[in-house]
Amino acid sequence: MSAPSSLLVRADESIASLAPGYFALVMASGIVSVGLGMTGFGAAARALLVLALVAAAVLVVLFALRALRHRARMRADARSPERAFGFFTIVAAASVLAVGLQAEGAGGAALALLMLGAAIWAVLGYVMPWQVLMTRDGGRILERTDGSWFVWSVASQSLAVGLSGVRPPDGDAAHLLGALTVMAWSVGTILYAGIAVLVILRVVHFGITPEQFQPTYWVSMGALAIAVVAGTAIYEMPPVPMVEAARGLIGGTVVIFWCFALWQIPLLVGAGVWRHLVHRVPLRYEPALWSMVFPLGMFAVASMRLGRSEHLPLAEAVGEVGLVVAVLAWAAVAGGLVLVLARALAASRR
Repeated sequence: MSAPSSLLVRADESIASLAPGYFALVMASGIVSVGLGMTGFGAAARALLVLALVAAAVLVVLFALRALRHRARMRADARSPERAFGFFTIVAAASVLAVGLQAEGAGGAALALLMLGAAIWAVLGYVMPWQVLMTRDGGRILERTDGSWFVWSVASQSLAVGLSGVRPPDGDAAHLLGALTVMAWSVGTILYAGIAVLVILRVVHFGITPEQFQPTYWVSMGALAIAVVAGTAIYEMPPVPMVEAARGLIGGTVVIFWCFALWQIPLLVGAGVWRHLVHRVPLRYEPALWSMVFPLGMFAVASMRLGRSEHLPLAEAVGEVGLVVAVLAWAAVAGGLVLVLARALAASRR
């Protein structure tokens, strides 16, 4: 087999096995970009935003090719409890990119992304759970519940964050926008509670092995962090009726959510030590690692937003330290991806 044909075969195999949650790469890059922008590193923030946009464009092409060439594999993923909820990273990625574009003054492009994300969220939000729960690929559903399910909650909260940054031209549109934003935050919050119960039941009844403790469990913390970001953004929205009705409740919960997210971090770090150091599970690049970088970046942004909104210097300082950790984590995972791609290219040439 010639080198070009070998490369095409390997590329097609990679497309066939493409993880549904790979848009977490865009989510992670986008939120770290937002954090850098909040701390005055404008040039780095714009560079990372451009990189996130390029990554999103590449992934759109790859997912389109997978849908055309490997439809059966995608259908199987949509019915797999371990992989199906990864598709919600598409919604969250669109919303995070929209937030980055809003910060750069590209409101029109941001609105287009939010509308696309909302449409995909509406479809996936009703179709995907049905596929997983009613037409799944066999096996006990509770035993297969994992951290990736929290992405469903993240997708809803990400829409709330993006919608809160839209400034409509008239009062009627502002009323509708306020209602949609509060609804997205509320749905995401209730989904988090329900998913958390299922995940806890899974661990209690079936346990969890070191191999099963994937980086996606970090999304349990990231989902709370993004609820804080969305909540503080709603609290600062213009006083339309729906926002006014929910302002008190949201303002009282964001601090609780932030505290619980902070409490989870040592727990998740300890679980990582248990997985990789105690039980020697190899730490190598995998797409799920982006699902760890995103929560780190989101917690940093949430801490800074909360600190500035509620005048809590300690929370803001925690966010600044957290941003350094998120940047380092992003660089490490990005380096792993580059190394994997370089090795694959070298192997195909041989």
